[in-house]
Amino acid sequence: MDLLTHIYLKLKQEDGVTAITIVLLLAILFGFSALALDIAHICLVRNELQNAADAGALAGARFLYNDDGSSVNTSSNQIAYEAAISNKSEDIPVEVHWSGDNSGDVERGHWSFSSGCFTPNSSTEPVELWGKSLMELDEDPNFINAVRVKTRRQNTPAASFFAGIFGFQNFSLSAEAVAYIGFAGSLAPFEVNEPIAICKEAIHINGRYRCDVGRMINSGSNPGHQTGGWTNFTQDPCETASAISIRPLVGKGNPVMIEIGKEMGTTGGMVETAYDLLLQRWLNDLNLDTDGDGFPDRFWQITLPVIECAGNNVSPCSNLVGAVNVNIVWITRTDKNQMREVPKKMENWSCPSGYTPEQCWESFVNHFQLKDVQSGTPVPYEDKTIYFLPDCSIHKPIGHSGGENFGILSKVPVLVK
Repeated sequence: MDLLTHIYLKLKQEDGVTAITIVLLLAILFGFSALALDIAHICLVRNELQNAADAGALAGARFLYNDDGSSVNTSSNQIAYEAAISNKSEDIPVEVHWSGDNSGDVERGHWSFSSGCFTPNSSTEPVELWGKSLMELDEDPNFINAVRVKTRRQNTPAASFFAGIFGFQNFSLSAEAVAYIGFAGSLAPFEVNEPIAICKEAIHINGRYRCDVGRMINSGSNPGHQTGGWTNFTQDPCETASAISIRPLVGKGNPVMIEIGKEMGTTGGMVETAYDLLLQRWLNDLNLDTDGDGFPDRFWQITLPVIECAGNNVSPCSNLVGAVNVNIVWITRTDKNQMREVPKKMENWSCPSGYTPEQCWESFVNHFQLKDVQSGTPVPYEDKTIYFLPDCSIHKPIGHSGGENFGILSKVPVLVK
């Protein structure tokens, strides 16, 4: 065999090996491509199922409580179910296994952030929010705060394109979502009634919302009694509140949404012109003055933002942490020395016959537990001061979830799973 013939035969042999190698590589490449296509298909179907579960959980949690927040709404399961099955996966209605009660794929219950677990609970009774820390509520399975929804593709599994070669003809898939109703955080326009902000430190004692003790918002030049301030609701950027920016908001509240965790324009002390407008609103409200003597004898119930007040002082820009309902118990003018405007009647209290103004005030203060925020002693009768009592009644849900517990649940839920 000459040299040329030897070279020719050697190359021919290598061509055969190369061809076999190419065939094997193509088979492997085809297998990976098929696997990639099936994985992409599974991901698509899974995302569609997740979107349906998210929509159902959010819709159910949005109506987890009735309009006034007084009880858990059993119809929230139906709302969640209908929202979930209105979605499709590959033009096929998603499956939700639910029989009309609080079991199966649509459940009301409790979501715990500390454990990351959802516990189904059929109770319709709201738990008391006052006197409870966030940790205590987080660990309480009777605190109904979430809706869980599962969606499936079991009766109509997602088809396999190429995985059938390896024995996988289709895929049964499912998804799950949990939507949580927390405490009022971001507040929609006009959900706050007046341009006043309450200090968290005045109503949140040892991590618990306290509504059994009343306060005074300010006492003129005495900063020791400052438990609130004025706000113009400005954020991004926060602009220090001034008389010019506060006055137009009296009687109207927040003109724009205000968001939890952001600084908001505030100021402490007395803003005379805004205070006078607020005082007149209180005195002229016929729904509060039932006997027509010119002074209210019913609580003025309003919703206010809650801010952090370092050292019990209101800064030019204060961090917004939630919202609270308060009962305005009394508002004074410039009357400290004369005591001509001491209350004679308020809600279920009236000044005993024969009492002096000083005795009437003492009786009034003791009845409503109005105390100095720092010393805990009964509040004095001061000029131009707002006396308030945090409200312990059940409140109408407002705002987006995200705030701290000041007794108001939110209206808008968030997904937590």
